[in-house]
Amino acid sequence: MYDYLIVGSGLFGATIANRLKKKGKKVLVLEKRSHVGGNVYTENIEGINVHKYGAHIFHTDYKDVWDYVNSFVEFNRYTNSPVARYKNEIYNMPFNMNTFSKIWSDVITPEDALRHINEERKEMEGKEPSNLEEQAISLIGRTIYEKLVKGYTEKQWNRDCKELPSFIIKRLPVRLTYDNNYFNDRYQGIPIGGYTLLVEKMLDGVEVRLNTNFFDKKEEYIKMAKKIVYTGMIDEYFDYKLGRLEYRSLRFDTKVMNTDNYQGNAVINYTGREVDYTRVIEHKHFEFMTGNNKTIVTFEYPDDWDPSKEAYYVINDDKNNKLAEEYRKLSEKEKNVIFGGRLAEYKYYDMDDVIKRALEIKL
Repeated sequence: MYDYLIVGSGLFGATIANRLKKKGKKVLVLEKRSHVGGNVYTENIEGINVHKYGAHIFHTDYKDVWDYVNSFVEFNRYTNSPVARYKNEIYNMPFNMNTFSKIWSDVITPEDALRHINEERKEMEGKEPSNLEEQAISLIGRTIYEKLVKGYTEKQWNRDCKELPSFIIKRLPVRLTYDNNYFNDRYQGIPIGGYTLLVEKMLDGVEVRLNTNFFDKKEEYIKMAKKIVYTGMIDEYFDYKLGRLEYRSLRFDTKVMNTDNYQGNAVINYTGREVDYTRVIEHKHFEFMTGNNKTIVTFEYPDDWDPSKEAYYVINDDKNNKLAEEYRKLSEKEKNVIFGGRLAEYKYYDMDDVIKRALEIKL
């Protein structure tokens, strides 16, 4: 008999497992994939740590979380500074003075930028935004919306921006400084050696069974432990008895390129509709690698989700949020089960928030 059975070896499950190990508890982790780490898993290919499920940049304002992850591995000083490509034009992200001065040739000062943005915002003056397009224009004007928001968003959600709810972008980061750092958080970096190394060290000394699906023998597994920590899809745990929640998925096309430097940046977002992918990731730039005659590049495509695919993003519209709340009420009745993480809580989490919750939850 185990004290705890943990379903999933992503950051939430690994953090809980590490806490329980330190308490001397007997723990079993079940992982349906062939590797630990969930979506932060990195695989070493050609000497390069490849983010197999999309780019993951660790950033946080929580000193306790930063100290915690650094107690396992050292993090480098990587700063997320993505670039946006619209057709054959290149812009800095998030929207900052470098972006504005390239879009409008007469922009030198913050006052110049605000003059253009405020002039374009007038299009929505006196109107309450009823969809994502109107919301974006009310925040940053039509020029930036059409170049850097519209195409990317429509590819991501596979819907016209006029059909998407306004709350998806209640705010857009607009910085009136020449600063390309995407995040405002105090701490930021990538684990030296990759995220897999981080998770493996968190799970050191814990029994882990890979290629093991909890739902193949759900009742049998539940009987094996006094308590369950569940990190999978909340609707699946309850056999979809209230209906299925909706998600968005991703598809990745990863290629080995015979060049030292393919695009000059770790992440380039493609904001136009002329290509189907939303971004291109060149993994070696996460760890400042040079002098290698090969590089690994991943083309990331948004995808409709179905049960044969991985669920990456929850869909926080009214219908899904109401259904998720009903499932949460069911979960509260499961006295020996802890539901945690983005899928089990049907909530978008940054990595640091996942770990913060896993560190603070009562065990």
